[in-house]
Amino acid sequence: MRSDSEVDLVNFVERYDRVESAFLTTGDYASLREMQTRYPLQTRRLIEDVLQLGNVDDAHINSRLYSFFQDSTLQTIISEVGRQYDDFQPIADQLLVAFERLKQLVPNTEIPLVYTQIGSLDQSVVVGNGFLGISLDKYLGSDYPIYIKYGYTESQRSMMTCDYIVPDCIGFYLLSIFPEPSNVDSKVYIGRVHHVVNTVMNRKVFDTEYVDLAEKLKADKGWSFTELLVNSASE
Repeated sequence: MRSDSEVDLVNFVERYDRVESAFLTTGDYASLREMQTRYPLQTRRLIEDVLQLGNVDDAHINSRLYSFFQDSTLQTIISEVGRQYDDFQPIADQLLVAFERLKQLVPNTEIPLVYTQIGSLDQSVVVGNGFLGISLDKYLGSDYPIYIKYGYTESQRSMMTCDYIVPDCIGFYLLSIFPEPSNVDSKVYIGRVHHVVNTVMNRKVFDTEYVDLAEKLKADKGWSFTELLVNSASE
């Protein structure tokens, strides 16, 4: 986590994906060293949790990581991420505004350290230990040919666009810090989280019956947003 005084308005999001890309496309040793020294936690999470290639301290893990990404499809994805997200600043600005808005709605919420990465079409957003990683390979557009080739449904692809990066970050972050209350159905709870996300975004990103139920419940109970996320009562 970072304190308010540590928030860098210009470099709010760390572009780990650029260092990662440089190593995975050319085998550049300097980039590998930067991954290990400047971004050790991000690299560990990528290797061990996202890609599940093994322990980051294994003797041959770097070669395994490099070899894994020599797949032609993954090389195409790396190139496309670099093309589409050459300038990430507009989205980073939106993210900062969203997290500041979240702090107003849900007091005591801390702003995580945010970074971008390239996975292998696994997780969209990874959260934990004060870090939030955005897998840009999952946000290349609803008509991206590789998504179609690998069988993502039209409904899934509609959410694999840059417009969903900020709401997804807020949503997954909330799910990481507010465990699902007992006696609350998962779909109902996701509706509560999505209602908070919609409020943060000031637009109805998520529009389901469970979001409507959460909005009504909050109004009827007179709950704060924090209470909506932690209380077990459902009616």
